[in-house]
Amino acid sequence: MKKLLSIGLMTIVVMACVKKEVSMMPAISKADLETAVIYEANIRQYSPEGTFEKFTKDIPELKKLGVKILWLMPIFPISQTNRKATGGADSKFASEFPLEEQSKYLGSYYAISDYTKINPEFGTIEDFRELITTAHEHGIYVILDWVPNHTGWDHTWLSTHRDYYTQNEEGQVIHPKDTDWSDTADLNYDNPKMREQMISEMKYWIQQEDIDGFRCDVAGSVPTSFWKTAIPELRAEKDIFMLAEAWEPELMEDSLFDIAYAWDGHHLMNSLAKGEKTIEDLKTYINRTYSERYAEDDILMNFVTNHDENSWSGTIQERMGAQAELMTVVSYILPGMPLIYSGQEYDLNYRLKFFEKDSIPKTKGKMFALLEKLGKLKNNYSALNGGKQKATFEVLESTDEVFVLKRNKGTQTLLLISNFSNTPSQVTLSEKGSFTDYMSGASLEINALPISLDAFTYKILIN
Repeated sequence: MKKLLSIGLMTIVVMACVKKEVSMMPAISKADLETAVIYEANIRQYSPEGTFEKFTKDIPELKKLGVKILWLMPIFPISQTNRKATGGADSKFASEFPLEEQSKYLGSYYAISDYTKINPEFGTIEDFRELITTAHEHGIYVILDWVPNHTGWDHTWLSTHRDYYTQNEEGQVIHPKDTDWSDTADLNYDNPKMREQMISEMKYWIQQEDIDGFRCDVAGSVPTSFWKTAIPELRAEKDIFMLAEAWEPELMEDSLFDIAYAWDGHHLMNSLAKGEKTIEDLKTYINRTYSERYAEDDILMNFVTNHDENSWSGTIQERMGAQAELMTVVSYILPGMPLIYSGQEYDLNYRLKFFEKDSIPKTKGKMFALLEKLGKLKNNYSALNGGKQKATFEVLESTDEVFVLKRNKGTQTLLLISNFSNTPSQVTLSEKGSFTDYMSGASLEINALPISLDAFTYKILIN
């Protein structure tokens, strides 16, 4: 008996030694939600190597930009069956190209063959763990891009649990309705067993790899009833951060998702830059969005680009032209949480390939310095708080060309004065006081005199 006990104790000791260490990174706090910047990491295109290892080396640089949440685009193996080579209405599969060309078409990150494995294209599980550890050491949370709406056509569920998938009248598994995502198979949320398995595989990454949350792809296409079950179960494991790729306010009710996409705000900024919308439309958007459409403690993610927008709709410069910098500033000053997409910090000015290997520039220019300065302001100035207890916001005297937004919390006040026209303009404010021009460091006294701005320029004033 003593010998058996001794063997048992030795087994426990060995198991304890090989068990993955869990970091001491605290759960994301309410304070973090107020001051965070999110960074969307496209591992494949981030470096010429396209690996976790190369990305991990740059985490200290992301820290300089005020990044507190790191969103990794899907890190899972990509299905080979029906692997996409091109997108759009006339999209083609890799198999439609000559055999010698097919290997260059890597497919979509969102056509997953296994939710619990690492894409070997990016490295090993040990490389992934080093990324997590390094991020946590720099006070940065890591969330995984989760694709709950569909899988790739190689997923084992297609052979073991066809009832997990949506089928047509002939019993054939179909791709998501009203989309061109023919490289994926639509999941059937009428099946409770599939729901249970999905939750279990999400838990795996929390329990085994200490991730800090999820960005959930097309979250609004998944029944809200699933999220009402899944999110409390996931949070029972760890107080995770949940980002919905969706606009629906109900997804943030009852402590479900922490944050949703400001899609309307993004589209409005594109239209403003093209001259299709006016400052009056911007004022209407702000008043309706934050006072009527969403609850006071809802959080929206503001962005000028992301992986979809860059690859399919165009670069920031293509969509926003001379107003690219101004719109970037607006995305930080509006209530909510700003997003940086891989390459944005390096003045990326071309559309990254989506199904093939590509690479972002890595030379620091104007945008890195701008995002570094904006990130510092977002992290440290309470008048930009954008979470559950966000700073107040008020549109002040604006003209047809100049837009003025006031943010305030406690004793801190911030004024954004921005000229959306292609000619110099002026505005006179009823607001009075001594301010500092945050970008230049110059002192500015606001009185009855008009404030002048050149075309497509702005001032960020703090007291």
